[in-house]
Amino acid sequence: MQYNYNKKRWINLISILIISTFIGCAATGGGVHIDWGDKPKKTEHPEVKTKKGGPPPHAPAHGYRAKYNYRYYPSSSVYFDTYRKVYFYLEGKRWRMSVSLPKELRLKIGDYVSIEMDTDRPYKYYNDHKRKYPPGQLKKKKKKW
Repeated sequence: MQYNYNKKRWINLISILIISTFIGCAATGGGVHIDWGDKPKKTEHPEVKTKKGGPPPHAPAHGYRAKYNYRYYPSSSVYFDTYRKVYFYLEGKRWRMSVSLPKELRLKIGDYVSIEMDTDRPYKYYNDHKRKYPPGQLKKKKKKW
């Protein structure tokens, strides 16, 4: 009798664990989305002003922003992210991101400027970079050295 009682208890426990595991899961598109219930509501102290997207003032790394390193190729208007190994290039009027460049875009190996930025979208400052580093000017600057 004791054996059947323990066996039923283990089966019930395992069933509860399996059911509770799948209660928080919902199938979506091509994968599984796990939802662990309601997200806590965001409450802010009225005197604390935070910049949208930045860390809160009480965070230990307050004021720190991630740095992104790019190679900007002025003659082709192309950015290369040296960490993520992706290119940003103009296609018509839109910026594209890709791990490789289209065949019509060619880069000159040494014809780039290294730029460190606080954004993962370097093309936001394209007009500034285009003015500061016009095509062909890098060769002139290198000759002065």
